[in-house]
Amino acid sequence: MRFLITGGAGFIGGHLTEALLAAGHDVTVIDNYSTGSPENLAGVAGHRGLKVIEADILDATEILDREIAASETVFHLAAAVGVELVVKDPVRTITTNVHGTENVLKCAAKYDRRVIVASTSEVYGKSSHPEFSETDDLLIGSPFHSRWSYACSKLLDEFYLMAFHHACGLRGTVVRFFNTVGPRQTGMYGMVIPRFVGHALKGEPLQVYGDGGQSRCFCHVLDVVRALLLIIDRPETFGNIYNIGSRHSITIGELAERVIERTGSGSSIELIPYEEAYAKGFEDMRRRMPNTTAIRELTGWKPELTLDRIIDDVRDHQLARGR
Repeated sequence: MRFLITGGAGFIGGHLTEALLAAGHDVTVIDNYSTGSPENLAGVAGHRGLKVIEADILDATEILDREIAASETVFHLAAAVGVELVVKDPVRTITTNVHGTENVLKCAAKYDRRVIVASTSEVYGKSSHPEFSETDDLLIGSPFHSRWSYACSKLLDEFYLMAFHHACGLRGTVVRFFNTVGPRQTGMYGMVIPRFVGHALKGEPLQVYGDGGQSRCFCHVLDVVRALLLIIDRPETFGNIYNIGSRHSITIGELAERVIERTGSGSSIELIPYEEAYAKGFEDMRRRMPNTTAIRELTGWKPELTLDRIIDDVRDHQLARGR
């Protein structure tokens, strides 16, 4: 089978590309390297089944049209990522996420291609539910806080896919990722575990934003890729949304302590106010846990790799790179 992955040189995209090639498929990657990197594909560089195109899906519409026509399944992963990037450049966030997805979906509909669109747990916004289900109502914060531009842009991506599905039968599926982590992820854009590990390995203080009592669930990228592979050939997923993530919850303060333990670091922990870390009026969610019943009942999928394995893999990758 021939796959196209937009954002295929990103963190998740690189691991997905490797898995598809290992399974004997052909993969075309389109990436502008704005947040991705050729290093994420270094392990499969020169593979006979891999084609890499440096292009921006916002502008390279002819390339996108051609490559979607030549593919059977499209994974649309290209997006602006990371809280820091979202807060600092909301225009880029909205433009990339909304218009880039529009371009992909138009071509997928034109050629009747299978498409899987990556969304995010951010769309659940300020919901206070103990766990988030795909059919929940969503509560997004004020437009005066740029932090919510990412959630709104990805939610519009979901509405776009649903509209195409209902209008022309687009064989599309939305997946909502909950804090996917693993080797090769960078802390450059605010991702907490690689950021913590990087500071711990240098013996620098681990900066915990807020009071550290906010909790998250972290899922290994290899578990996430396994979930994606399981839904490719499932017609039941067309026009549906699936949470993909771990249900093991930990506070960010506890996470910092766990990273210090797993790295053998002597680092201290510093609490940094949100306004100092991001912007005035920044809002965060106290708790974010996925209900993964839908994908588990459909495919039997559940995460297999522990939080300690995640931290160890990130640590080992950074040590191997001399960071």
